[in-house]
Amino acid sequence: MASDSEPKLTGLSKHFNSVTDRGRANVALSTISGLVALGLYLYLKPKSNKTTGK
Repeated sequence: MASDSEPKLTGLSKHFNSVTDRGRANVALSTISGLVALGLYLYLKPKSNKTTGK
């Protein structure tokens, strides 16, 4: 039986919540992962070829 300190959560809120330490860690890890993914995308995307018509 679950203790009263742990809330009854379902769906995504079971994994990403602000009540439990594990939920807070999951939110932090997903935020950091998103920022790393954005940084890698911006760093590795193809560079545009801007040429002048002269």
